[in-house]
Order: sequence, then structure tokens, then C-alpha cells
Amino acid sequence: MQWLRSLVFTTILFLDTFVFALLVVLATPFGLGARHGVARSWARFNLWLLKGLCGLDYVVEGRENLPMVGAHISYWKHSSTWETLAQMLIFPPQCWVLKREILWIPLIGWGVAAMRPIAINRGAGHRAVNQVVEQGAERLREGLWILLFPEGTRTRAGENRKYGLSGALLASRTGAKLVPVAHDAGTYWGRRGLLKRPGTITVVIGQPIETQGRDPRVLNEEAKAWIDATVTRLNTAASLAA
Repeated sequence: MQWLRSLVFTTILFLDTFVFALLVVLATPFGLGARHGVARSWARFNLWLLKGLCGLDYVVEGRENLPMVGAHISYWKHSSTWETLAQMLIFPPQCWVLKREILWIPLIGWGVAAMRPIAINRGAGHRAVNQVVEQGAERLREGLWILLFPEGTRTRAGENRKYGLSGALLASRTGAKLVPVAHDAGTYWGRRGLLKRPGTITVVIGQPIETQGRDPRVLNEEAKAWIDATVTRLNTAASLAA
């Protein structure tokens, strides 16, 4: 039955993503705030549906760690599709750093482009890093947070990868804080997985990391150490509960 519920949810998610992408495009004349409002409605609807159909809910710890003043940079563990939805409701409006191929998807790519992401060619090396730094600084000045998945791609639960340097370099040059985010979504909704297991995803927002003038590699090491340790703790607890 859980497989069937998961299939129904995935089908609805696929279809309503096209609908909401069109609504985001139509909201373009009304400004970025309106577009983010539509995107948050998409996330809110699908997380409500996920809870109702699949019994998968979430809780957030550490909301008090979100800086109240200014725009900053969030580092998220990327182990599921779930966090692409949830981040819209947990954090202030964010500019996403993503692979440019997403913009090539008919209609969905148009909606994503309307959100003013930083779309990079991951094979471009230093040019991609410079793009994140230059465009990221511009978005921060405009008051938009920056969201990065520093491992660059989704990983399986329990898997860790090296962090890219662009986010830490942007933070070091602008003085924006790095806010690390850990969660155990991959235990319940795995990478490229259809099954959504019932339970409660735990999201933990860490203490902001001061960055001004610091070595980007040191910043990455500090963020990675906290995220990896916290994700390991959460995954272990989730596995025991299951």
C-alpha cells in the first residue's frame, strides 16, 4: 500500500509542478516576491500531500540560528528531492545555484528561470566558480539568500562527497554568513527513489559560520564536519526508529 501511495504522490507532484511553473511565469510582471509566493504555495501543497498520502512529516530544530538581518548563504545536505520543497518554507526567499540543464526543461525550466537562479555549467571549472561568486554577490546585495548543495549532486543516505569551493569563496569575499543545514530526508525518500517511507524528517539548522576574510577551504571543512556529523546522527536515529 505504501508503494501505491508513493506512486500516487509522485504522479501528482510531477503534474502539479508543471501547473505551478506556469503560474510562476504568469506572476513575472508582479515581481520576484509574487513568484516566490507561488513557489512557496507549490511547496506547501506538496508537503501537505506528502503527509496525507504517505505519512511523511517534518520538524525543524535550530530556527533560532537563522540570522534575522541581511541575506546569507545556506549549505544544505542534498540526499532527496524533499529538501528542494522544504527549503522554500523553512528559509527566507533564496536564489538557487543549480545546473543549467534544468532551465532546458520545457515550462519547468521557464518557471525556474523566473526565480533568478545562478545556473552554471558544472563542467566549466573556474568559470563556473567565478559565475557563482559574481552573480551570488549581486543577489546578496539585492537581499536574496543563496542556497547551495555544496556536494554538487544528490547523494545516498550515509554517503558524503567533497564540497565545491564556490559557496565558501563567495562567503569569504562578501562576509555573508554560512548557515549549515543537516537533515535525514534521504532515509525516508531516497535519491531517485519512488518509495516514501512514513515517519518524521528532522531538519537541523546549525550555528551561522562567520566568514569575512577566512580561507574558503577552512570554511568548507568547518561546515562539512558539522553537517556530516549531524546527518550521521540523524540517519542513525531514523534507522533505529524504522
